[in-house]
Amino acid sequence: MGYDLGQEIRELKKKKNVTILAHYYEDGAIQDLADHVGDSYFLAQKGQQEKADIILLAGVVFMAESVKILNPTKTVLVPDINAGCSLVDSSPFDKYYAWRKANPEAIAVTYINSSAEVKSISDVIITSSNAEKIINSIPKDRKILFGPDQHLGNYLSKKLNRTMEMWNGSCQVHVLFNARRLHELTMQHPDAVVIAHPECEASILQYAQVIGSTSRLLDEVVKNPKKKFIVATETGIFHQMKKARPDVELIQAPVEDKGCLCNDCPFMKLNDLEKIKHALETLKPEVKVDETIRMKAQVSLDRMMKIAQGESVSWPKVFA
Repeated sequence: MGYDLGQEIRELKKKKNVTILAHYYEDGAIQDLADHVGDSYFLAQKGQQEKADIILLAGVVFMAESVKILNPTKTVLVPDINAGCSLVDSSPFDKYYAWRKANPEAIAVTYINSSAEVKSISDVIITSSNAEKIINSIPKDRKILFGPDQHLGNYLSKKLNRTMEMWNGSCQVHVLFNARRLHELTMQHPDAVVIAHPECEASILQYAQVIGSTSRLLDEVVKNPKKKFIVATETGIFHQMKKARPDVELIQAPVEDKGCLCNDCPFMKLNDLEKIKHALETLKPEVKVDETIRMKAQVSLDRMMKIAQGESVSWPKVFA
């Protein structure tokens, strides 16, 4: 009998009372072993509700931090502590804090792709799946600071007709899609539906019939009777799309370099089954958040959860 790494992981999960949450951008083998698979909002929800003693988040570290902030009594693990994010890197706390201090009367709307420290000085967190509802809940007379993803912010600003001051950050994967090559691809496949994540640049989004979060794009493939889709987001989502619709043709939106596998998030792909097994055996790496930071960050995450669930919230008048 051959070595079954997946079975070892399942046995460790049961023995140690572990729930595995995995993002859509993880490798298919990881997604198939997870208890729950979804986008960042879904994973935050599941993490908040989880009853197991230990939560392993197969994704990137900011997602695990969000789970720890929302469910602080749980042990939260990641397969690789170096699984970062270019948006987190582009919004260092000291510079983000200075931006906030320079605009004390503004509402700071911060994408979940941010550090716990940045969340702690934000008024509300958003994800690509709930951003519209949250921004629409903000009084029209309040200035909005939006960060760290400028392309998501620009898309929302235009769609919702809300002026927002943008942080100059971007996702290193989504900005590499090439508009010229995408145009050529649409000419070659006029019957394809173009679907794109709003972290893409406007030059890419102009070709998309559907723009939305990873869960929204997956839903489109599942429900749309068309047989061909050009997909402008990270390649990991293809796994669930193919499982749900094995009859469709999925075409990756192109980048400039024809030989580059740039549509793979290098941080997401740091995780693998061996690292998951090691984390379950050793209970390391564990994600911890300073309690003072955690309590402040929870305010902004709780506000997101309440608005997304249809509850009314109050907004601070000034940043202290």
